[in-house]
Amino acid sequence: FFFLGSNVLRMSSVIKIKTKTAAQKSKICSPESQTKPSDKLNPKTIDPFHAYSQPPSAFAATYARGGIPCRLVHGSVKHKLQWECPPETVSFDPLLLTLAEGLKETKHPYTFVSKEGFKELLLVEGAAEKAIPLLPRLVPVLKAALAHADDEVFGRGLDALVQLSAVVGPSLNDHLKLLLTNLLKRLMDKKYREKVTVALQKLEHYGGKVS
Repeated sequence: FFFLGSNVLRMSSVIKIKTKTAAQKSKICSPESQTKPSDKLNPKTIDPFHAYSQPPSAFAATYARGGIPCRLVHGSVKHKLQWECPPETVSFDPLLLTLAEGLKETKHPYTFVSKEGFKELLLVEGAAEKAIPLLPRLVPVLKAALAHADDEVFGRGLDALVQLSAVVGPSLNDHLKLLLTNLLKRLMDKKYREKVTVALQKLEHYGGKVS
């Protein structure tokens, strides 16, 4: 009798676990409901809540609490992103804005996650319709990246701007004047001249004339 009772309890536990797992899989994709990236990444990579002289950035705080539904996967040759759910099911507001904010980060893995996440989100079907309404809020964030003193941050901001232009086309025209000062300033520096020139040509090609 004791043996049968133990088996019943054991089977009951298994059924409860399977039921719970099935229920979890049926949830609609929501960044806040996902496991924290830090639980799946190597926790020693970076701890945004470590005792630093400055508090963590908004992007770091969002990433730490699982508000960004993708994580860095370390490959033998190169890194890649793995999404917790299909990126086309994720709301652009606020994720696209959050990833744009992350372009100003200078620490790993934030630099990779923000750059690659921004790029991949803009590749989903219907990205233009989702991104265009966000332009008034998105462009000032990109402007901050373009004005950053760090060369790599500027480069990520410039790449993101070109990617955005390729998606939204002429819809970006009215917003480009906010970015011209930062672009022309770098254009005067021979270190950035070629990269900025190519970017300006692409902006014009996609419908965002800068003159």
